[in-house]
Amino acid sequence: MKLTKTILATGVAFSALATATFAHAEPTAEVLHWWTSGGEAKAVSALKEDFEAKGGKWVDSPVAGGAGDAAMTVLRSRVLSGDAPAAVQLKGPAIQEWAEQGALADLNDVAAAEGWNDVLPAAIQTIMQYEGDYVAVPVNIHRVDWIWANPEVLAKVDVTEVPGTWEEFNSLADKLKAAGITPLAHGGQPWQDATIFETVVLGVGGPEFYQQTMIDLDEDALKSDTMKAVFDQMRKMRGYVDADFSGRDWNLATAMVMNGDAAMQIMGDWAKGEFMAAGKVPGKDFICAPTPSENGYLFNTDSFAMFEVSGDDKVAGQKLLAELIVGEKFQETFNLLKGSIPARLGVPMTNFDDCAIKSESDLKSAEEAGGFLPSMAHGMALRGHLAGAIIDVVTAHFNSDMSSDEAVIRLVEAVELAKD
Repeated sequence: MKLTKTILATGVAFSALATATFAHAEPTAEVLHWWTSGGEAKAVSALKEDFEAKGGKWVDSPVAGGAGDAAMTVLRSRVLSGDAPAAVQLKGPAIQEWAEQGALADLNDVAAAEGWNDVLPAAIQTIMQYEGDYVAVPVNIHRVDWIWANPEVLAKVDVTEVPGTWEEFNSLADKLKAAGITPLAHGGQPWQDATIFETVVLGVGGPEFYQQTMIDLDEDALKSDTMKAVFDQMRKMRGYVDADFSGRDWNLATAMVMNGDAAMQIMGDWAKGEFMAAGKVPGKDFICAPTPSENGYLFNTDSFAMFEVSGDDKVAGQKLLAELIVGEKFQETFNLLKGSIPARLGVPMTNFDDCAIKSESDLKSAEEAGGFLPSMAHGMALRGHLAGAIIDVVTAHFNSDMSSDEAVIRLVEAVELAKD
């Protein structure tokens, strides 16, 4: 009896000590990311300052280069050695892949306390969750389906607005080409080819067709006449780029529009950062308009996943970090620096530029119409091997005389092989 009471007393004392330790644990978070330059680095610094102001200890683990490839190599090594960072920059299906391996911690208590289900778009919630549990937090929303245009160049063929349909786009491009002007600035890299392709899929087929082909991988839709029409339009797009497009970086294509060497570029809103950095003014020095579609909006979202860690200080750090990332203050600060818009709904847009305000307004309309959709080209809609199968066919078609009929056959075959 004495022994039982002693064990019980010891257990109660240990529990009280653990509770006290957790309550006074210094929130600590090691953050693995690849935002090492420009506005991104400034935004990370702002988050660090907020975290430290709340009593947290920030351990910065930046890994430069490779659009995150180098960081993922480091992450795999750390997880295998049992030393995962608390928070890691991850996006799209990669979040689900790590969650399936049991590597991620859930954030449901923070999500409930902060009301994330009420302030995050439904499509974003799905990406941040695994089997109904929040395991990651969104930082921003980039819109992919943008046309960036130089109004002075358009004026040379007596045009003042960006086309609203693909037929109008082709007509304008033909006029520009006849006038000796490059209609479309483009960098011949697979992901850039895919960026144009998915906007054409959205515009030619509509949001439902995009869902069927780029997300559901429905075979009937992939081999349909509508998909042939998509490749027909891609063949036209190939005729609107200059001869030296192969291998060009996206920002150099943006510079072509900025400098008047081309009329338009199809690229996500990170291109806006190039214009703004050069002191250009939206609506005056450059035009931003969505690629033609009916209430479509292709998004690319940066996010942080929280990995399983040991220690009350690290768990407390994760929860504090998650709370701050989805909070209004950071969502505004970060996205003003990044050129994107907040992932959190309802953040005041007073300090944002006209393109960002347009993006936020279109997001709401697209959500209501079922057209707010994840980007295939930017790793949001499909796992890497499936997206890669599509992109390989798109690039092969764009850089050859392949017919639309053959492209559709190859697309179906490539997707089926990737599924196996």
